[in-house]
Amino acid sequence: MSKIFAHRGFSSKYPENTMLAFKKAIEIGVDGIELDVQLTKDGVPVIIHDETLERTTDGQGNIIDFTYDEISKLDASYKFKNLNIVNKIPTLNEYFDFVKDYNIVTNLELKTSVIEYFGIEEKVFELIKKYKLENNIIISSFNHYSVLRFKKLAPNIKCGFLTESWLIDAGKYTQKNRVECYHPYFKNLTPEVIKELKSSNIEINTWTVNKKRDMEYLIKQNIDVIITNHPDLLKDILSSI
Repeated sequence: MSKIFAHRGFSSKYPENTMLAFKKAIEIGVDGIELDVQLTKDGVPVIIHDETLERTTDGQGNIIDFTYDEISKLDASYKFKNLNIVNKIPTLNEYFDFVKDYNIVTNLELKTSVIEYFGIEEKVFELIKKYKLENNIIISSFNHYSVLRFKKLAPNIKCGFLTESWLIDAGKYTQKNRVECYHPYFKNLTPEVIKELKSSNIEINTWTVNKKRDMEYLIKQNIDVIITNHPDLLKDILSSI
């Protein structure tokens, strides 16, 4: 049965990549949470999707140009005025401290495809070890060099290649690099692609699936993980099967 991963938390109803969105996802019983990690100017791993602040916060500029102390003063939920609550940009340390008490998988995307953030792999690995979460983590990135850097640091932590491309023989490519998972855009998962990935024993974790008919197709194809902004809808569909 396919597993439910909440994309940036329960992001269809709550501010994405905030502790509130993560808590609400866990409350409805998801199997995992997908989130994004970048580094501040002073090297603190923080959870935010964009390299810039404008779309999701009341700040402006590049994350890499601000210290964590400066970042921590921003509101990451200012577009959700109806909630009447301020949500900070979380640190990865803060998230791990919360999630350590739950049996939940975290798909942690290293945002190294635009800015490489050299050293981010080591910083993330140290925090994973600190909270003893090695068995509950999937590391992914569109920067496959970054994934391999992490894999070299932590051979036993599950990793995945993120992609939006029509890569030929994706299963063989992933297997050759000793990576366990392939994280494609869901529209690229034709029966032919799925068959090739499964023949290589690669875990398929797909994103970002928000419509009922797409969820139903992927469930029928026995896709391992479906990453969605609407974990409540996916949960209802899976419960009805």
